[in-house]
Amino acid sequence: MDVDNALNYRLYLQRQEGFVRDDLHSEFTQYNRIKTGDVEGVRERFKVARVKFQEGRGNLSDNPLRNMIYHLVVAAGVISRICITGGMDRDTAYTLSDIYIQKADHAKSIEEVLDIMADMQVDYATRMRDINRMNAVSRHIRKSIDYIYENLQNQITVGELARREGLSSGYFSRLFIKETGVNVNQFISETKVRTAQNMLRYSEFSLLDISISLGFSSQSAFSSVFKKIAGVTPKVYRDRFYGEKID
Repeated sequence: MDVDNALNYRLYLQRQEGFVRDDLHSEFTQYNRIKTGDVEGVRERFKVARVKFQEGRGNLSDNPLRNMIYHLVVAAGVISRICITGGMDRDTAYTLSDIYIQKADHAKSIEEVLDIMADMQVDYATRMRDINRMNAVSRHIRKSIDYIYENLQNQITVGELARREGLSSGYFSRLFIKETGVNVNQFISETKVRTAQNMLRYSEFSLLDISISLGFSSQSAFSSVFKKIAGVTPKVYRDRFYGEKID
């Protein structure tokens, strides 16, 4: 059976079984928590996710234990590369990935693999927290940046962020520029584009799905902002970098 026939057959079975894949925004929100060093958020979210971890995820092996190990391998690959883009040393990120994959390879049960998955996510998040603290900003801006990462699917305004911190919009804007070097809208756009780059590299989600999940009004609006910041369209970026390792 060639790939096209296998794909069509698998899609047919999934429709018959009512299979719905996990929401891509939830998946990348967790990756962003890891990247920003939100250790407690990562830990608590995984506690919830592990209860029904296999729901919404593809079947990578007929052997349940091997299937879970493969999902850990996929997660390790994505997390390591996302952390590199957040400032983690490449050798550290990739070697950590190797260590946790090797741990999973010796696991004897699905629960043991899930424990390793939890440890891996928290470990990466802890290391990213330490890296981010080296460039620490004020509590107001740190909280606002965390809020931006957790709400990329929404239209976030300066006024909304300022109100959350009990500051005037003018003062908040000046403080944000002082501590990050860019204005709020530029930071949000750049953050969305960086997240989109990760999705384009390491997932098979369509451009439309990515644009919707990141709160763009349309795919054309997403493409316009992406090209302005990245220098190429999302399609060209995916064609050029899909599945490619970061140098």
